[in-house]
Parts: sequence; C-alpha cells; structure tokens
Amino acid sequence: MAILSITSTSVAVNPLKQSQTLGAALAFLGLKGIMPLLHGSIGCTALAKVVLARHFRCSIPLSTTAMTEVATVLGGEENVEKAILTLVQKCKPEIIGLCTTGLMETRGDDMGRFVKEIRYRHPELDYLPIVVVSTPDFKGALQDGFAAAVESIVKEIPQKSDDLDACPRQITILASSAFNPGDIQEIKEIVTDFGLVPIVVPDLSGSLNGHIEDSERAITANGTTLKQLRSIGSSAFTLALGESMRNAAQILEKKFSIPYEVFGELTGLSATDKFIQALTDISGNSVPEKYRHQRSLLQNAMLDNHFLFGCKRVSLALEPDLLWSTVHFLQSMGVQIHAAVTTTRSPLLEKLPITSVTIGDLEDFELLAPGSDLLIANSHAGAIAQRLNIPLYRLGIPIFDRLDHSHFTLVGYRGTMQLLFDIGNLFLEQSALRKVRS
Repeated sequence: MAILSITSTSVAVNPLKQSQTLGAALAFLGLKGIMPLLHGSIGCTALAKVVLARHFRCSIPLSTTAMTEVATVLGGEENVEKAILTLVQKCKPEIIGLCTTGLMETRGDDMGRFVKEIRYRHPELDYLPIVVVSTPDFKGALQDGFAAAVESIVKEIPQKSDDLDACPRQITILASSAFNPGDIQEIKEIVTDFGLVPIVVPDLSGSLNGHIEDSERAITANGTTLKQLRSIGSSAFTLALGESMRNAAQILEKKFSIPYEVFGELTGLSATDKFIQALTDISGNSVPEKYRHQRSLLQNAMLDNHFLFGCKRVSLALEPDLLWSTVHFLQSMGVQIHAAVTTTRSPLLEKLPITSVTIGDLEDFELLAPGSDLLIANSHAGAIAQRLNIPLYRLGIPIFDRLDHSHFTLVGYRGTMQLLFDIGNLFLEQSALRKVRS
C-alpha cells in the first residue's frame, strides 16, 4: 500500500498535468463527425489545440465560443448559441462536444439550461446530439476530463428500444486516456479475433492515427460513429480499460443492465492473460494460435532480458491509470520504483505496491528522481533528464520530440514485448556508457 502525499505549494513552477478541458476534447476527438466546442476564451482553445497538434502531429478540429471580457460579465449564452449555429452551417457536424473552461466554470454558466433554451429557440437542431461536459481546468487533470467526457457520452447518446435487435457478439470497450491510437488498434484486433464485434469509446485509432483523408473537412473523419454510439445499449458486455472508466461502465450497467469488467492494465504477461481469458469467457471461443505464439515469444523475451531490469531504479511521472499499468509491468521485470509522481487523485494510488506516490508536478519529480537509473514521463521531463544525466523514456501526453509514438503498441503480448525491448535498450546503452567511462 502506497503512502499518498500531496504537494502543498501554491504555484506549479514546472507543471506535469494537462487540463480537464484538454482531456475532454481528446475524448471527443475519438468520435466520428464531431466538433469539440470549448466554452471560453480563444486562448483557452488555442492552448489545447497546440498541445494536441504537437503530440499527434496532425490537424486538430477544435472550436471556441470566443468569450471576451464583456461577454464574460454579461453571460455566455449568446456566444454558445452563435457558435453552435455557425458550426452547423459551416461544418455540418454529426455531434457537438461542448466543454467548459475555467473561465466559465468560475462564472457559473448553467450549460444544461443554455442548451435546453437553444434547442427551444431552434427546433431544427433536434437531430443534433450536443454532449455537455463540465471540465474546470483549475482542478483535476487530463484523465479526469477524459473520463468525464466518456461518462457524458454514454449518458446522453446510447439508446435501447424494442426495434433494436440484441447483439450477443457486440461488446463495448471504454478506453481511458492511458491508451494511444496504436493501443486501441491492437485491442480492436485482439477482440475481433475472438469473433466479437467491438465498439470502442472513444476510438482514437480511427481519428488520430495520422492517416491522410480523401477530403478535407473541419470535423473528424473517423472514430466511433453516432450509429455505433446509439447501439451501445444493445451490447452484451462492457470492458472498461482503466480505473477511470469504471463510472462510465456503471452508467451503462444501471441504464441498460449490461455487465462489465474493469481492467486496470493491459501491459504485462499476467494482465494480458487476464484479458485474453475474459474474451474467451465472453465469446465461448478458444484462444487463437497467434496469441499462444505471441505469449511464448513474450515469455522468452522476459527470460532472456530480465537481467537488464533486475534491481534497476526507475522514477515515473504519469497520469494515474498509466502510472498503475507501468508500475506493475516494471515490477514484474524486477524493477524497483524509486519515485512516483502523478497528477490527480484516483482510487488506484493508495493501492499501488510501492512505498509512496506524490500528487505534484515536475519540480517534485526532479527533487525525487536523483539516484534513478531511468525516468519515465512526457517530453516536458527532457530538460530534467539532461540536468540529472539520467535517460528518459517518453510516455504520456505530450510527446513532441519523438516520431511515431502514436502508432506504438504497448498493450497485449506484442505491445509488452515492444515496451520491454525499448526500456531494455535504454538500460543496455546506459551500461555500455558506464563501461566506456570506467
């Protein structure tokens, strides 16, 4: 059981966390035909867009209600209405994801009332789902906003009626912010190989995987479709990937009586075994031979390379779900967790099998990390790695100084092998440098 400590400083000198608003926008970008709309100033939207564009290296559709000082004082309903009508006219979205920012949360705008009254004045918008999510960026972190958006999606859009046939092979996969587009693609492939039909919410593998579109539109061209979202109520099972997806799974269970199971991690031998066993139970099919082969390859890789990991000291600065998964993988390879820093509260933190975990920023990380053999954090920790002369493995958001990270697969047997080799190579390189210096 980890001892949880929270930094009490009044200012973050070197921030680790990203805002809830950015997390919600990221979740919405996994839906097809959507335009995320941030209710706040132009600067709030620009900041989120820059972070996402640098991380994914592609154009990011985001819009804003463009609140000014006067509009903030008088109220934002008119700006929200104008923004929605403009988007409908120019972009023709299938869904609008409406996120708040710290500015409007501080003012206390009633977004539910805004949307209700806008629909009353414009009945032509009845066809258009407008998903509202409260994401104050003065508290919480990216993972919180991402989870809040998924919860709003499964509350508002799915439906189950008598004319909808039951889908015994269809399962819903709620994927947390810990999974990148490459991970989602691998998960979909695994589930499909068991004869199941996965609906991933949100499906970042379709919209943010860096492919070239045939046509240029301001909205997302791929991702979870509106039809798929509406059919979720007929799914036979829900797989919640990441503890932060538990509430969304519970919403589906309460609303549609769909059973669910939460998987805290999909990286590592035992974690993948558990996931494969669940798919076997749900589908009634045996494990395909390709995964038996992949498992044997992973076992061999772990046996051949465990000496590189044994007793190494690693410090991590990650969002809670990603921290949980990475810690368990490293410990399965014999690594000692030297320090752990995260961004926000989670039920997982005190359950971590380490001495302590700190909710703080990269300044705390730099103070705790000396003595480590490896750092694991996002690209903002690059300067820390240089100052401490410790290698850095980049993980999380944003990563802007490495290529193709969105396509990396870190889940399943294949993804675990990739992570094992990537980190093992860093340890191997570090060992070679020490021999040269000596």
